[in-house]
Amino acid sequence: MSEPSCSLNEEHTSKSRKDKMVKKDWEYFGNWLHCICIVTFDLELGQAIEAIYPKHIKLTEQERSNVCYLAFPDSNSGCMGDTQYHVKIRQNGKTTQYTQALKEYNRKCPIFLQADKDYYWGYVYFRQVKDKTLPRGYFQKSIVMITKLPFINLFNELCALIAPEFFEVGDTVMDTVIQQVDQWPPPLPGQIIHLPIMGVLFQTYIPNQNYKAPIPNIPAMNHVPNNQVRRLFLTSAYESDMFRSLASVVSHVHLLWELVLLSEPIVVMASSPTICSEMVQALTTMIIPLKYCADHRPYFTIHDSEFKEYTTDAPAPPAVILGVTNPFFAKTLQHWPHIIKITDGISTGNQKYRIKKSENLKVLDSKPGVYTQYKPFLQKDKAILKKLLRGIQTKRPGEVQTALLKRHLCELTESFMIPLERYIASLMPLQKNISPFKATPIPQLFNPDDFLATLSSAGPQLTIGIKGDWVGLYRRFFRSPNFAGWFHTRYTELTQKLQAIQLEALSRADLKTWVQGKQEVEIVDMILRIRQKLDKSYDDDVPIGHAVQEMLRERINDITCTLPDDLKVILNQES
Repeated sequence: MSEPSCSLNEEHTSKSRKDKMVKKDWEYFGNWLHCICIVTFDLELGQAIEAIYPKHIKLTEQERSNVCYLAFPDSNSGCMGDTQYHVKIRQNGKTTQYTQALKEYNRKCPIFLQADKDYYWGYVYFRQVKDKTLPRGYFQKSIVMITKLPFINLFNELCALIAPEFFEVGDTVMDTVIQQVDQWPPPLPGQIIHLPIMGVLFQTYIPNQNYKAPIPNIPAMNHVPNNQVRRLFLTSAYESDMFRSLASVVSHVHLLWELVLLSEPIVVMASSPTICSEMVQALTTMIIPLKYCADHRPYFTIHDSEFKEYTTDAPAPPAVILGVTNPFFAKTLQHWPHIIKITDGISTGNQKYRIKKSENLKVLDSKPGVYTQYKPFLQKDKAILKKLLRGIQTKRPGEVQTALLKRHLCELTESFMIPLERYIASLMPLQKNISPFKATPIPQLFNPDDFLATLSSAGPQLTIGIKGDWVGLYRRFFRSPNFAGWFHTRYTELTQKLQAIQLEALSRADLKTWVQGKQEVEIVDMILRIRQKLDKSYDDDVPIGHAVQEMLRERINDITCTLPDDLKVILNQES
């Protein structure tokens, strides 16, 4: 009887090893994608998920519903052929356990590119073509790549490669795709990334925290076995064509920058999800390097699980930018303070896109335009507007126009943020006041009036040259989610830096002398506090190096030696 039992154990062990291997393998896939959904139109169910790859991935019912409705344009009639756009989906299930590579990515990338624990990005490729063999007379299907990464440029290109092949060939394409993605290197900021898939080598760059650093040279790819591989180099994984999106409203770019900076509620109305998602994306990136901390939905439908939350009749709409195509929204959201209505074509726009200030807006019947009663705090920079408008007339290449606009907006945001960065750095206590034997000091509190008093001698008007009510703009900014998000991040960083400085001081302290005359309870308390701080440093909550960690362990040993044996045993059990 012993032989069968032995073979069962072997079978169990083999299965267990296989399961571990599968789990380990898909971890690399999870560095880039959560899953890929195939959404089709079912005559009885409407839009329905036909398949999810890899097959072991589960979505909650609410996530599945949102994916289904976002996977098809709200009004399919005008979307014959292929349509591409991107969406944001609120995560409804358990908090994502990031892979080690994604944790590393979040630590090293610029803050405006970090993965968001509460949301997925979805990259949609929708096809609608006439097909008499089908009951409705149309083939309607989408692939949706779901990921934590905001790499709009990269994933749009990947969708454009994979989706047409999948529509022609079927499931085997997806099996190949997920296996190849599972072999990709991690998304490491500051490097050129090489991503081979379906005979194409995608090469792109992910910036690190030094987001202005020049892109490194592309190294020779000697290790690519097939010389026939087609290469596609994307200078940016995440940037879309900002100028193309904003061309029709370019004369109001400074007003829009203020609205986005202040996290004002904005609705973008367009005829297709492609146009509205690109416009929403362009708006949120106007304030880079500041992270846009309010919510934004590049494409939003009446079936979205947050529909009631965002279309409430409350006097003040929530801080969100919505991209919509359904005419129903023109009525539902007509009370919103800022509405951008755009058409399919790219227009030079000066005459068409004037600010509308009518009290009784009928947006449904109105012409394209920016509808707002907002009065900007700052004057326009006429020089950059003149340069961009001249570029339209002379047919300057779009990438040059985008580069000009991006540089101007980045300088404007940096000029706005530099005084804030300088002031928050001044909230740090003096290093000489940090004692290894006292509680870690905390940064001083942010005082708006103290900050505003610094502006006359060190304000943004000195670096950007734009005149206006800067003080009024800062006061309004202090009430916005963008300020709250920035301040929370910076205050956390200062607190961690103070903890690191104190730990370094503690690692060099003479604890053998300190311990003399101390009671056992004080010594044990010191040991437990150092251990706790060490644990936090391993989780990267406190940024100290390996050498400091080693020295701290030595300090623990120094004072543990002075305790009675029974206490040493208890402390060793707890460690």
